Amino acid sequence: MRDMLNDIEQGIHLSDPDPVRRAQIQMRAPLPKRFYSHAAVARRDGGFAVELDGKPVRTPGRNLLALPTEAAAELVAAEFEAQKDVIDPVAMPVLRLVNTAIDGVASDPQAVLEDILRFASSDMLCYRADGPQGLVERQNRHWDKVLDWAQAAIGARLNLAEGVMHVEQPRESIAVLGAWLARRNDPFRLASLHVMTSLTGSALLALAVEAAELDAENAWLAAHVDEDWQIEQWGQDAEAVARRSQRHRDFVAAVNLLDALAG
Repeated sequence: MRDMLNDIEQGIHLSDPDPVRRAQIQMRAPLPKRFYSHAAVARRDGGFAVELDGKPVRTPGRNLLALPTEAAAELVAAEFEAQKDVIDPVAMPVLRLVNTAIDGVASDPQAVLEDILRFASSDMLCYRADGPQGLVERQNRHWDKVLDWAQAAIGARLNLAEGVMHVEQPRESIAVLGAWLARRNDPFRLASLHVMTSLTGSALLALAVEAAELDAENAWLAAHVDEDWQIEQWGQDAEAVARRSQRHRDFVAAVNLLDALAG
């Protein structure tokens, strides 16, 4: 399922899950020229469809590009409107996410749910450094409150470990996380949660943002505690900066879609 979610976007000239590699491929491929004057949203078939000059947009799988709320559809329309002389899919993260939800997730939401649960069973927040003390304290400061929320709000108590050796999580905790996710089985919501989970390495961070327990920027910061510590010690290169910037854009797009789905 994870491979399918990565590959579903190939119909709009995207062919690699890594955002920098994807951008490099995109730069070599000729971008389609903007062929429309105006992007808008219209009611269709009980939802809100994106239209270009009055004609409905189709996904790469030839499905109608329609969303359950007007606010969500407006996000996609705004991305089309923002295109200039050419249509650059790399700069349209909400469109890519919506295409994935319609063409991929809708056909098998259970597989996506189970993939998110696999992240939860080895969630990044459960694996702690044994030193240096500054890093340990930073992990505790950013991660403990999310684990406390998961236990209090969801009933999922997770075990912690030092280092990278796998720690088994209580079956009942994974079960209640699965039940929590099952109530969020809308394809667009699941697709957003999956993107947020895969970009951060933490299902708990994604769920905390979705529950408004954590805002997007603090969740992104929590996801990069270890990376930021290493940067402070050793610096970083330009390619890493570009990769993180594009991943952040995809993360924010997923959060924005979640917010728009709420109305």
